[in-house]
Parts: sequence; C-alpha cells; structure tokens
Amino acid sequence: MSDKIEHLIDIEIEDERWLEALPDAQNLVESGVTAALNAVEIDGQADVVVLLCDDAEMRALNKEHRAKDKATNVLSFPAPKSMQKIAPGMTHLGDIALGFETCVREAAEQGKSLKNHVLHLSVHGALHLLGYDHIRDDEAEEMEALERDILKGLNVPDPYAANDDHA
Repeated sequence: MSDKIEHLIDIEIEDERWLEALPDAQNLVESGVTAALNAVEIDGQADVVVLLCDDAEMRALNKEHRAKDKATNVLSFPAPKSMQKIAPGMTHLGDIALGFETCVREAAEQGKSLKNHVLHLSVHGALHLLGYDHIRDDEAEEMEALERDILKGLNVPDPYAANDDHA
C-alpha cells in the first residue's frame, strides 16, 4: 500500500460569506480536492489554487473563458502543459473557482447540505483539472462513478440521487 502524497491546495477566499455559511470552508474544499487527487494516479505532488468567490466573479470568469454570460457553481481551469512543471516532482494542475450564491441556491433546491454540495463540487472541479469531463455520455458516466466513489470515502451521499440529506 502506497502512502498518499500531501498536495498543496491554496484556497483564496474572496467572499467572506463562505466563512459565515461554512466556517470550515477551507478544510472542506481542501478535503474534496485532495481526495480527488489521491483517487487518481498522478506523478508526484500537485498544486491547485481554489477561489471561493461570489456569483458576479463567476459570471465574469464564465463570460471571459467560456463565452457564457451567467454565473455557475464551479469552474476549472487546467494549467497549460507548458506551465505545469513548477519544480522537480511538483505539478501545477490549475485553478478552480466556486460561486457562493449559486452553490447556496443549488444546495437548497436539491435538498442537500451546503457542506456536501461544496465537497462534491470540489471533487468535481479537481477531476476536471485531471482531464475528466462529462460532455459525452460515456465520459459523464465514468466521471460520475468516480465522484460517487470519492465522495463515499468522505461520507457524502450520492450527489446525483435526489435529496441526499438536510444536514
């Protein structure tokens, strides 16, 4: 059995409402991203930056990078291959952003705790950095199965089932 590698997860809180709603937001996001990175074989240590922002910032990022003029829950920005190696044994995988208002609204609409929704989106965003996608049905099935497995290890119910919890 191999030891899990300790990855560097830098979490930047741009909107303080994250900490008001989830005082342990930083630890939750770090746990989700780390669990995803440890579930997939990567070479060496990984570096990921996560931005916890508001919907206005998410809308601007989504418009600039995806030509979609609306806020969204999570965005992932994989680092270009030419910028990934930042030191021997250290790879910068990219950046993830989560939008506060959308995450809160979705959790309420879906009958999920904000904690579990944020853990799911952190795992989801990290898997995008690792090359997983859900554009085609077969890709979506593979990614969702991996998410379910990772989240099970974090004691999070299946995020794709209706009403996972109200905790």
